[in-house]
Amino acid sequence: MYVITGITGKVGGELARTLLAQGQPVRAVVRDESKGGTWAALGCQIALAEMENAAALTRAFTGARAAFILPPSEFDPEPGYPEAQSVINSVVSALKSAKPDRVVCLSTIGADASRDNLLSQRTMMEDAIAKVGLPLTILRPGWFIENSLWDVASARDTGVLHSFLQPADKPFPMVATRDVGRVAADLIQENWSGKRIIELEGPRRISPNDLAIAFGRVLSKVVRVEPVPRDTWEKLFRSQGMKNPQPRISMLDGFNEGWIEFKDYGANAVKGRIDADAVIAALVSGGKT
Repeated sequence: MYVITGITGKVGGELARTLLAQGQPVRAVVRDESKGGTWAALGCQIALAEMENAAALTRAFTGARAAFILPPSEFDPEPGYPEAQSVINSVVSALKSAKPDRVVCLSTIGADASRDNLLSQRTMMEDAIAKVGLPLTILRPGWFIENSLWDVASARDTGVLHSFLQPADKPFPMVATRDVGRVAADLIQENWSGKRIIELEGPRRISPNDLAIAFGRVLSKVVRVEPVPRDTWEKLFRSQGMKNPQPRISMLDGFNEGWIEFKDYGANAVKGRIDADAVIAALVSGGKT
């Protein structure tokens, strides 16, 4: 039995669909029963559990051949990341009690960065799960190409892609979420001991200019990049409702300055199959990649 948290998201959903297509048994962990209906119809067992509920997670993980841990994202965390710590405490307790045969944890590029930033929440999760002592695979994907969803309206309506990733011609390690789910499905079925770290990016690196060109091809219009000035970020993020924007700002600085990066610049990273054009086309149409 493969137990999947975060199954209602893009990565967890693709992982589950891939396993089901291969005839593998899947237990879907969902927060409420209404979200489990679709997965039950596809043949999944359903386990009701919130990530902060250790007892419910223990029941969900019990009897698992492998558990997939997909922590919820907190984009405006309180100082010290208490929201992430609450989930970590629950997951660790459940893993210690249920003792699945092995664990795959979705982390991120930058989890090994030496400077504090928004992705440090994943560093905390990695470190805590590693101490449990179960066979552990940590999957660190690059920047999700699907983050470009936020650019669809601007690209379509004004022909402008407002980019926090800078400079506009710098290629960044990005990956499609379907590639992440597919690779996770391969990894979770393997046998291994100890801890291993797998880095994952797309078939080629992608610059903001590349994204604009992809939007332009899909929309049949010229789309240009307009970098968002660094000195406006804090005011902008606070105007959007953020209370503690510094971790997000630090993360963006890390990508732009190069201290959030894969080891050896991705020389040993697994390479995905899906390019930016396919993802952008799906985002614009509202369909699947």
